[in-house]
Amino acid sequence: MRKQENNGRNQGMSRRALLDLGWKGMAGLCLSALAGCVPQQTAEPETKTALAQGPSKGFVAPVPSPWYSKLSRGAVRCELCPNQCTIEPDKRGSCQVRENKEESLYTLAYGNPVLVRDDPVERNPFFHVRPGTRSLSLSTAGCNLACRFCEVWDMALVAPEDVYAHDMPPQRVLEHAQATEVGAVCYSFGEPVVFYEYMAAIARLAEEAGMLNLMQTAGYVQPQPLAELLPYLDAVNVDLKGFEPSFYREAVGGELEPVLQTLKQVRDAGVHIEITNLLIPTLNDDMDVIEDMCRWIADELGPDVPLHFARFYPLYKLLDLPRTPVSALDKARQRALQAGLRYVYVARVPGHEGEDTFCPDCGELIIDREGFVVDAIHVEDGRCRFCGTDIPGYFA
Repeated sequence: MRKQENNGRNQGMSRRALLDLGWKGMAGLCLSALAGCVPQQTAEPETKTALAQGPSKGFVAPVPSPWYSKLSRGAVRCELCPNQCTIEPDKRGSCQVRENKEESLYTLAYGNPVLVRDDPVERNPFFHVRPGTRSLSLSTAGCNLACRFCEVWDMALVAPEDVYAHDMPPQRVLEHAQATEVGAVCYSFGEPVVFYEYMAAIARLAEEAGMLNLMQTAGYVQPQPLAELLPYLDAVNVDLKGFEPSFYREAVGGELEPVLQTLKQVRDAGVHIEITNLLIPTLNDDMDVIEDMCRWIADELGPDVPLHFARFYPLYKLLDLPRTPVSALDKARQRALQAGLRYVYVARVPGHEGEDTFCPDCGELIIDREGFVVDAIHVEDGRCRFCGTDIPGYFA
């Protein structure tokens, strides 16, 4: 379904520019790492000081990580994520950015972002966090999963010395965020769990400066590191990639249960949650399984958790699959609503009615979107302007 054109005022870039950018080009907007290209920054010249030197190949310097235990014969076990990698001396974990040096664990991702970009907050996607505003997206090389459908494989599934990155310690990231006048820092696009120490340091500075901290993640992290990070996070969008353990093992390279535990832990901490589910034809698009997933979300996390069904485009190792039919996204959205979820979205189909937010009580359109453009917001002090219903999220 396509929405009717309206005459509301666009935020930031023009509607045409954003729609041309499109969801389909998501991976192209990230670092084309193997070619040695870095995304162009859109800030005004006077705000570019933190990026003025430009990127260079390799990482700055290893930084100690506390998330490990020592084993015999010089090996260590990484305790950051459920992979629990056993790492021999001078070797790395599966994420490629955690290295055993002299019987201690070091991160190679600290201060080395390959992506630093001013984005609409909706791109990450967060639909209930200050709609129409912008955030600073940041990511490094490395990932602790191995999705066959990875959209940023040339940035995430590579070693840090194989890509061009900026030398940006946490303070410089904060200064850049302040100079570009964004209201939030979003750890996104790659997997922020693998640059945990870097993210945590930036998050502390951003919180002190009055900015929101947003994390878009696959949720593949151990409970203790997550517990120490959550006090600094304002919102988390978790990629719940499917709802069958076999799908996670075969197409993602991980287990489903730790992701479900992450979602519960974020909920218990009172942090705003949104969920994204990429619907891949023939792999995770069984409507009965989708309904089971939606009922689990409603029962375990609550009916007000926003759920984004995202359209798959052929990428990386799944070039032989078709893009997701819009009809499948429509069916998934209908199943989710029937399961009791109150905010269900369709992502990567610009102009679809599923981009909009409707009040679950009175049914009025309260946030009008098209692509990454927000045309109208009818939420005041966190409530529907028409009937006063509380709308979850940040709407200051």
